[in-house]
Amino acid sequence: MYKYFLKPILFCFNPETAHNLLFSFLKFLRHIPLAHSFIRLIYKRKSSKLEKELFGLKFPNPVGLAGGLDKNGEFYNDMANFGFGFVEIGSLTPKPQDGNPKPRCFRIPSDKAIINRYGINNKGVKNAVDHLKKERPEVIVAANISKNTSSINEDAAKDYEQSFGLMYDFVDMFVVNVSCPNVVGLTSLQDISFLSDIVDRLLHLRMYHDTYRPILLKVSPDLSTKQIDDIVDYCLRSGIDGIVAGNTTRSREDLTIEQDKIEKIGNGGLSGAPLHKKNVELVRHIHEHSKGMLPIIGVGGIMSGADAKEMIDAGASLVEIYTGFIYEGPALIKKIIKHLEKTQA
Repeated sequence: MYKYFLKPILFCFNPETAHNLLFSFLKFLRHIPLAHSFIRLIYKRKSSKLEKELFGLKFPNPVGLAGGLDKNGEFYNDMANFGFGFVEIGSLTPKPQDGNPKPRCFRIPSDKAIINRYGINNKGVKNAVDHLKKERPEVIVAANISKNTSSINEDAAKDYEQSFGLMYDFVDMFVVNVSCPNVVGLTSLQDISFLSDIVDRLLHLRMYHDTYRPILLKVSPDLSTKQIDDIVDYCLRSGIDGIVAGNTTRSREDLTIEQDKIEKIGNGGLSGAPLHKKNVELVRHIHEHSKGMLPIIGVGGIMSGADAKEMIDAGASLVEIYTGFIYEGPALIKKIIKHLEKTQA
């Protein structure tokens, strides 16, 4: 239904408008009796074969929703109905922020890609906490946290600490986002001097809680090999539980559209099929450098079951999709699960 009915309609609108229409439709379905049961019947697939214990959590399957789609932590249960094994909400910042000026999201259908420069627009952590209190999650929820754009890097750790403390009792795990290319200065936080200040504070704060929440670090595919190695070594030393590899890229490699069209779109992070090869190699490198000791969530350009399998074969324990969900629809989750069931050794 999505690919041949909803998608052609949604693609008549600009991506941000389409996003808002889709989520308004999901909100509308909450008021229709048995609608969620019908969605689960069509899309959700239980797979005891793919259940996985990781970070002290039991994942029903290894396919998650990447951060950026459920920006405000309001649709995690709707996403669970489509069969996701976990949902990453956010990025969330301590204070609400509008993000960058519009237009700020662009489709490239010929390449199954998206370029966005949203700038982490969200309603803030407190709004997400209110929703999590009101609607109990029926799926593993990871909170992707970041700093406010207005906060200088020297004070960034305070932003992460605030969000971490407010959300700790309401989510299952955290993803520390220091790699969004659409916020000025954010990627600089991947430098070990800044990174250690942020992460050390979160690890220290975690010690005061009775329940252990895994903390993962989201890294950029645009980092040099040395930078990646330094981050991996730091993660192994510090006690970080895992890595999300990776984020969107500033690179425009492997796009087939004309250069003038790329230049017309301008700045932003590229996601989708052209990113897949780059992020598979990122996962492979992290897995090899860490000697398999650092769990990895692989994300980037997963548009099929074969793409997910390639990411897992490279060393990912779990995978996430975003742009694939936009282009292929919710049926993609079940397709990935079926493919992994067939090809699992």
